[in-house]
Amino acid sequence: MGRVIRIGSRESRLAVVQAELVAREIKRRNPQFETELVTMKTTGDRILDRGLEKIGGKGLFVRELDQALLDGRIDIAVHSLKDMPMEAGGDLPILAYSRREDARDALVCRPRGEGTEEGNRGNARDEASGTEDEKYKLAASGFDGEGVIGTSSRRRKIQLQRLYPGAMFRGIRGNVQTRLQKLAEEGYDATVLAAAGLLRLGMESVISRVFEVEEMVPAAGQGILAVQGRASGNYEWLLPINSRESERAALAERQFVATLGGGCTSPVAAHAKVRGNELWLIGLYFEDKSGEYFTDIMTGDVGQARQIGEMLAERMRRRGG
Repeated sequence: MGRVIRIGSRESRLAVVQAELVAREIKRRNPQFETELVTMKTTGDRILDRGLEKIGGKGLFVRELDQALLDGRIDIAVHSLKDMPMEAGGDLPILAYSRREDARDALVCRPRGEGTEEGNRGNARDEASGTEDEKYKLAASGFDGEGVIGTSSRRRKIQLQRLYPGAMFRGIRGNVQTRLQKLAEEGYDATVLAAAGLLRLGMESVISRVFEVEEMVPAAGQGILAVQGRASGNYEWLLPINSRESERAALAERQFVATLGGGCTSPVAAHAKVRGNELWLIGLYFEDKSGEYFTDIMTGDVGQARQIGEMLAERMRRRGG
Protein backbone atom coordinates (compact mmCIF):
# COMPACT_ATOMS: atom_id res chain seq x y z
CA MET A 1 0.00 0.00 0.00
CA GLY A 2 1.32 3.46 -0.94
CA ARG A 3 1.37 6.57 1.18
CA VAL A 4 -2.03 7.59 2.53
CA ILE A 5 -2.92 11.27 2.13
CA ARG A 6 -5.45 12.34 4.77
CA ILE A 7 -7.72 15.03 3.33
CA GLY A 8 -9.68 17.22 5.73
CA SER A 9 -13.09 18.56 4.79
CA ARG A 10 -16.24 20.00 6.30
CA GLU A 11 -18.89 17.32 6.49
CA SER A 12 -21.56 18.90 4.26
CA ARG A 13 -22.42 17.06 1.07
CA LEU A 14 -20.92 19.81 -1.10
CA ALA A 15 -17.69 19.95 0.93
CA VAL A 16 -17.29 16.18 0.63
CA VAL A 17 -17.93 16.25 -3.13
CA GLN A 18 -15.31 18.98 -3.48
CA ALA A 19 -12.76 17.11 -1.38
CA GLU A 20 -13.38 14.01 -3.46
CA LEU A 21 -12.69 16.00 -6.64
CA VAL A 22 -9.29 16.94 -5.23
CA ALA A 23 -8.67 13.37 -4.04
CA ARG A 24 -9.32 11.99 -7.53
CA GLU A 25 -6.96 14.53 -9.07
CA ILE A 26 -4.23 13.68 -6.53
CA LYS A 27 -4.55 9.99 -7.32
CA ARG A 28 -4.59 10.64 -11.06
CA ARG A 29 -1.35 12.58 -10.80
CA ASN A 30 0.18 10.36 -8.08
CA PRO A 31 -1.12 6.81 -8.62
CA GLN A 32 1.20 5.50 -5.89
CA PHE A 33 -0.83 7.40 -3.25
CA GLU A 34 -4.00 6.40 -1.43
CA THR A 35 -6.39 9.01 -0.04
CA GLU A 36 -8.51 9.07 3.11
CA LEU A 37 -11.26 11.61 3.73
CA VAL A 38 -11.50 13.06 7.26
CA THR A 39 -14.66 15.12 7.79
CA MET A 40 -15.59 17.41 10.65
CA LYS A 41 -18.29 19.90 11.55
CA THR A 42 -16.95 23.43 11.92
CA THR A 43 -18.22 26.13 14.25
CA GLY A 44 -19.65 27.97 11.25
CA ASP A 45 -21.67 24.88 10.33
CA ARG A 46 -23.09 24.48 13.83
CA ILE A 47 -24.31 28.05 14.39
CA LEU A 48 -27.01 28.81 11.83
CA ASP A 49 -29.30 31.21 13.69
CA ARG A 50 -26.99 34.23 13.51
CA GLY A 51 -25.19 36.09 10.73
CA LEU A 52 -21.47 35.50 10.23
CA GLU A 53 -20.62 39.06 11.27
CA LYS A 54 -22.12 38.32 14.70
CA ILE A 55 -20.25 35.08 15.38
CA GLY A 56 -16.74 35.71 14.11
CA GLY A 57 -16.72 35.57 10.32
CA LYS A 58 -15.52 33.11 7.75
CA GLY A 59 -12.70 31.92 9.95
CA LEU A 60 -15.31 29.82 11.73
CA PHE A 61 -15.52 27.59 8.64
CA VAL A 62 -11.82 26.69 8.78
CA ARG A 63 -10.88 26.81 12.48
CA GLU A 64 -11.30 23.09 13.22
CA LEU A 65 -9.57 22.08 10.00
CA ASP A 66 -6.71 24.48 10.72
CA GLN A 67 -6.21 22.86 14.11
CA ALA A 68 -6.31 19.37 12.59
CA LEU A 69 -3.55 20.42 10.19
CA LEU A 70 -1.43 21.89 12.95
CA ASP A 71 -1.91 18.76 15.06
CA GLY A 72 -0.94 16.48 12.15
CA ARG A 73 -4.30 14.69 12.12
CA ILE A 74 -4.72 15.55 8.42
CA ASP A 75 -2.17 16.24 5.66
CA ILE A 76 -4.16 18.78 3.66
CA ALA A 77 -7.51 20.56 3.90
CA VAL A 78 -9.82 21.41 1.01
CA HIS A 79 -11.91 24.58 1.18
CA SER A 80 -14.04 26.70 -1.09
CA LEU A 81 -11.64 29.59 -1.53
CA LYS A 82 -14.43 32.13 -1.04
CA ASP A 83 -14.89 30.80 2.52
CA MET A 84 -11.29 31.38 3.54
CA PRO A 85 -10.14 34.48 5.43
CA MET A 86 -8.08 36.89 3.33
CA GLU A 87 -5.12 36.56 5.70
CA ALA A 88 -4.74 32.80 5.12
CA GLY A 89 -1.06 31.92 4.95
CA GLY A 90 1.78 31.84 7.44
CA ASP A 91 1.95 28.39 9.01
CA LEU A 92 -0.92 27.12 6.85
CA PRO A 93 -0.47 28.40 3.29
CA ILE A 94 -2.62 27.67 0.27
CA LEU A 95 -0.62 25.14 -1.73
CA ALA A 96 -2.79 24.58 -4.79
CA TYR A 97 -5.81 26.05 -6.56
CA SER A 98 -8.29 23.96 -8.53
CA ARG A 99 -9.52 24.66 -12.03
CA ARG A 100 -12.31 27.18 -11.59
CA GLU A 101 -15.92 26.11 -11.91
CA ASP A 102 -18.57 28.67 -12.93
CA ALA A 103 -17.87 31.61 -10.59
CA ARG A 104 -21.24 33.32 -11.01
CA ASP A 105 -24.14 33.59 -8.56
CA ALA A 106 -27.40 31.82 -9.36
CA LEU A 107 -30.99 32.65 -8.48
CA VAL A 108 -33.03 29.69 -7.25
CA CYS A 109 -36.80 30.20 -7.06
CA ARG A 110 -39.27 28.33 -4.91
CA PRO A 111 -40.99 25.72 -7.09
CA ARG A 112 -44.72 26.21 -7.51
CA GLY A 113 -46.83 24.66 -4.82
CA GLU A 114 -49.31 21.95 -5.55
CA GLY A 115 -53.03 22.64 -5.47
CA THR A 116 -53.09 26.31 -6.49
CA GLU A 117 -54.54 27.49 -9.77
CA GLU A 118 -51.17 28.94 -10.78
CA GLY A 119 -49.41 25.79 -9.66
CA ASN A 120 -51.76 23.53 -11.56
CA ARG A 121 -51.33 25.56 -14.75
CA GLY A 122 -47.57 25.54 -14.27
CA ASN A 123 -47.43 21.83 -13.51
CA ALA A 124 -49.47 21.05 -16.59
CA ARG A 125 -46.97 22.97 -18.70
CA ASP A 126 -44.08 21.26 -16.90
CA GLU A 127 -45.53 17.82 -17.58
CA ALA A 128 -46.04 18.72 -21.20
CA SER A 129 -42.45 19.86 -21.51
CA GLY A 130 -41.22 16.64 -19.95
CA THR A 131 -38.04 18.20 -18.53
CA GLU A 132 -36.98 19.12 -15.02
CA ASP A 133 -35.06 22.14 -16.33
CA GLU A 134 -38.18 23.61 -17.89
CA LYS A 135 -39.98 23.54 -14.55
CA TYR A 136 -37.45 25.90 -13.04
CA LYS A 137 -37.35 28.12 -16.11
CA LEU A 138 -41.10 28.52 -15.73
CA ALA A 139 -40.70 29.13 -12.01
CA ALA A 140 -38.15 31.82 -12.74
CA SER A 141 -40.45 33.53 -15.21
CA GLY A 142 -43.01 33.83 -12.41
CA PHE A 143 -40.63 35.73 -10.10
CA ASP A 144 -41.39 39.40 -10.64
CA GLY A 145 -39.00 40.74 -8.04
CA GLU A 146 -41.74 41.58 -5.53
CA GLY A 147 -41.23 38.54 -3.29
CA VAL A 148 -38.90 37.61 -0.44
CA ILE A 149 -35.30 36.75 -1.31
CA GLY A 150 -33.36 34.80 1.28
CA THR A 151 -29.73 35.84 1.68
CA SER A 152 -27.41 36.59 4.58
CA SER A 153 -24.70 38.00 2.30
CA ARG A 154 -24.36 41.80 2.30
CA ARG A 155 -22.53 41.55 -1.02
CA ARG A 156 -25.47 39.78 -2.63
CA LYS A 157 -28.11 41.89 -0.93
CA ILE A 158 -26.84 45.29 -2.09
CA GLN A 159 -26.56 44.07 -5.67
CA LEU A 160 -29.94 42.32 -5.59
CA GLN A 161 -31.56 45.52 -4.32
CA ARG A 162 -30.51 47.22 -7.54
CA LEU A 163 -31.68 44.30 -9.70
CA TYR A 164 -34.94 43.77 -7.78
CA PRO A 165 -35.85 47.10 -6.11
CA GLY A 166 -39.26 45.77 -5.06
CA ALA A 167 -37.96 42.71 -3.26
CA MET A 168 -37.80 42.13 0.48
CA PHE A 169 -34.86 40.35 2.09
CA ARG A 170 -34.57 37.88 4.96
CA GLY A 171 -31.49 36.14 6.28
CA ILE A 172 -30.92 32.51 5.43
CA ARG A 173 -27.97 30.28 6.33
CA GLY A 174 -26.94 26.64 6.05
CA ASN A 175 -25.55 24.31 3.43
CA VAL A 176 -27.11 23.96 -0.02
CA GLN A 177 -29.64 21.31 1.00
CA THR A 178 -30.64 23.25 4.13
CA ARG A 179 -31.21 26.42 2.16
CA LEU A 180 -33.28 24.67 -0.48
CA GLN A 181 -35.39 23.11 2.26
CA LYS A 182 -35.89 26.51 3.88
CA LEU A 183 -36.78 27.95 0.48
CA ALA A 184 -39.53 25.36 0.08
CA GLU A 185 -40.88 25.53 3.64
CA GLU A 186 -40.25 28.93 5.23
CA GLY A 187 -41.89 31.50 2.99
CA TYR A 188 -39.01 32.56 0.78
CA ASP A 189 -39.69 33.15 -2.91
CA ALA A 190 -36.06 32.88 -4.02
CA THR A 191 -32.52 32.59 -2.77
CA VAL A 192 -29.08 33.01 -4.30
CA LEU A 193 -26.37 30.35 -4.28
CA ALA A 194 -22.99 29.95 -5.95
CA ALA A 195 -23.50 28.28 -9.31
CA ALA A 196 -20.28 26.32 -8.76
CA GLY A 197 -21.68 24.42 -5.80
CA LEU A 198 -24.91 23.54 -7.59
CA LEU A 199 -22.98 22.33 -10.63
CA ARG A 200 -20.63 20.21 -8.55
CA LEU A 201 -23.64 18.64 -6.84
CA GLY A 202 -25.30 17.91 -10.18
CA MET A 203 -28.17 20.25 -9.24
CA GLU A 204 -28.04 22.64 -12.17
CA SER A 205 -31.74 21.99 -12.83
CA VAL A 206 -32.72 24.15 -9.83
CA ILE A 207 -31.07 27.25 -11.30
CA SER A 208 -33.59 29.85 -12.44
CA ARG A 209 -31.16 32.56 -13.52
CA VAL A 210 -27.39 32.98 -13.60
CA PHE A 211 -26.18 36.53 -12.95
CA GLU A 212 -23.35 37.78 -15.16
CA VAL A 213 -20.37 39.02 -13.17
CA GLU A 214 -20.95 42.57 -14.39
CA GLU A 215 -24.43 42.66 -12.80
CA MET A 216 -23.52 40.76 -9.63
CA VAL A 217 -19.83 40.68 -8.79
CA PRO A 218 -19.05 37.31 -7.13
CA ALA A 219 -17.16 36.82 -3.90
CA ALA A 220 -13.38 36.74 -4.30
CA GLY A 221 -12.33 33.16 -5.02
CA GLN A 222 -15.83 31.89 -5.82
CA GLY A 223 -15.70 28.71 -7.91
CA ILE A 224 -12.12 27.84 -6.90
CA LEU A 225 -11.12 25.10 -4.45
CA ALA A 226 -8.10 25.81 -2.26
CA VAL A 227 -5.79 23.10 -0.92
CA GLN A 228 -4.18 24.14 2.34
CA GLY A 229 -1.28 22.49 4.14
CA ARG A 230 1.57 23.09 6.59
CA ALA A 231 4.37 25.50 5.69
CA SER A 232 6.84 22.99 7.12
CA GLY A 233 5.65 20.11 4.93
CA ASN A 234 6.90 18.74 1.60
CA TYR A 235 4.08 19.05 -0.90
CA GLU A 236 5.82 18.77 -4.26
CA TRP A 237 3.25 16.15 -5.20
CA LEU A 238 0.60 18.89 -5.25
CA LEU A 239 2.33 20.95 -7.93
CA PRO A 240 0.77 19.07 -10.88
CA ILE A 241 -2.78 19.70 -9.69
CA ASN A 242 -2.36 23.47 -9.29
CA SER A 243 -4.14 25.65 -11.87
CA ARG A 244 -1.94 28.65 -12.63
CA GLU A 245 -4.91 30.43 -14.19
CA SER A 246 -6.98 30.03 -11.02
CA GLU A 247 -4.02 30.98 -8.85
CA ARG A 248 -3.44 34.26 -10.68
CA ALA A 249 -7.13 35.14 -10.69
CA ALA A 250 -7.31 34.36 -6.97
CA LEU A 251 -4.25 36.47 -6.16
CA ALA A 252 -5.77 39.50 -7.89
CA GLU A 253 -9.20 39.07 -6.31
CA ARG A 254 -7.97 38.46 -2.79
CA GLN A 255 -5.45 41.31 -2.97
CA PHE A 256 -8.24 43.67 -4.05
CA VAL A 257 -10.37 42.71 -1.06
CA ALA A 258 -7.44 42.73 1.37
CA THR A 259 -6.33 46.21 0.23
CA LEU A 260 -9.78 47.59 0.98
CA GLY A 261 -9.83 45.89 4.36
CA GLY A 262 -12.65 43.61 3.29
CA GLY A 263 -13.29 40.38 5.10
CA CYS A 264 -15.90 37.77 5.64
CA THR A 265 -18.89 40.05 6.01
CA SER A 266 -17.77 42.98 3.86
CA PRO A 267 -19.66 43.60 0.60
CA VAL A 268 -16.32 44.28 -1.14
CA ALA A 269 -15.96 41.79 -4.01
CA ALA A 270 -13.84 41.04 -7.06
CA HIS A 271 -13.66 38.68 -10.00
CA ALA A 272 -10.77 38.12 -12.41
CA LYS A 273 -10.45 36.41 -15.77
CA VAL A 274 -7.19 35.36 -17.41
CA ARG A 275 -7.11 35.88 -21.17
CA GLY A 276 -3.78 34.71 -22.50
CA ASN A 277 -1.18 37.04 -21.01
CA GLU A 278 -3.80 39.55 -19.85
CA LEU A 279 -5.70 39.62 -16.59
CA TRP A 280 -9.12 41.34 -16.46
CA LEU A 281 -10.41 42.34 -13.02
CA ILE A 282 -13.74 43.78 -11.95
CA GLY A 283 -14.07 45.10 -8.42
CA LEU A 284 -16.98 46.21 -6.25
CA TYR A 285 -16.50 49.04 -3.75
CA PHE A 286 -19.09 49.81 -1.06
CA GLU A 287 -19.40 53.24 0.56
CA ASP A 288 -20.48 52.88 4.18
CA LYS A 289 -21.72 56.45 4.54
CA SER A 290 -24.02 56.50 1.52
CA GLY A 291 -24.83 52.80 1.43
CA GLU A 292 -24.09 52.84 -2.30
CA TYR A 293 -21.68 50.77 -4.32
CA PHE A 294 -19.96 51.04 -7.66
CA THR A 295 -17.81 48.82 -9.84
CA ASP A 296 -14.69 49.41 -11.91
CA ILE A 297 -12.48 47.34 -14.20
CA MET A 298 -8.72 47.14 -14.74
CA THR A 299 -6.61 45.01 -17.04
CA GLY A 300 -2.90 44.27 -17.03
CA ASP A 301 -0.17 41.68 -17.41
CA VAL A 302 -1.15 38.37 -15.85
CA GLY A 303 2.20 38.20 -14.07
CA GLN A 304 1.21 41.31 -12.08
CA ALA A 305 -1.95 39.82 -10.60
CA ARG A 306 -1.45 41.08 -7.05
CA GLN A 307 -0.42 44.53 -8.23
CA ILE A 308 -3.52 44.80 -10.43
CA GLY A 309 -5.72 43.92 -7.46
CA GLU A 310 -4.02 46.51 -5.28
CA MET A 311 -4.03 49.25 -7.94
CA LEU A 312 -7.73 48.81 -8.74
CA ALA A 313 -8.59 48.86 -5.04
CA GLU A 314 -6.63 52.07 -4.47
CA ARG A 315 -8.18 53.72 -7.53
CA MET A 316 -11.68 52.83 -6.33
CA ARG A 317 -10.89 53.96 -2.78
CA ARG A 318 -9.86 57.38 -4.09
CA ARG A 319 -12.99 57.59 -6.23
CA GLY A 320 -15.13 56.68 -3.24
CA GLY A 321 -13.47 59.31 -1.06
